[in-house]
Amino acid sequence: MDISERLKELRTKRGYSQADLAKALHVSKSTISMIEAGARKPSVEVLEMIADFFNVDIDYLLGKEIGSTYYLDPEVAELAKELYERPEMRVLFDASRNATKEDIETVASILEKMSDK
Repeated sequence: MDISERLKELRTKRGYSQADLAKALHVSKSTISMIEAGARKPSVEVLEMIADFFNVDIDYLLGKEIGSTYYLDPEVAELAKELYERPEMRVLFDASRNATKEDIETVASILEKMSDK
């Protein structure tokens, strides 16, 4: 998956239109459109803004999902990916980069118990 596919996936999963994302990043809608179409590669600055906005690693944006360094522990990275797919758990992505698997499992457990009430 390259930057065009990854950006579109992140944008649509989070419910943003191209215009919404462009406004949030202070770039033109055509910039977002051309990146998603593969007609333009983002500058380093735009790439950083996208990564910060979606709280993902730049390597992830570039399609290097395997071996991404956002989470230092591979088990934590896998657990984070699973939780990312669950909208009610996305709050966990505010966790620090060096969170342990146990840290994330504990918070996930607490959130699950809270949602059962």
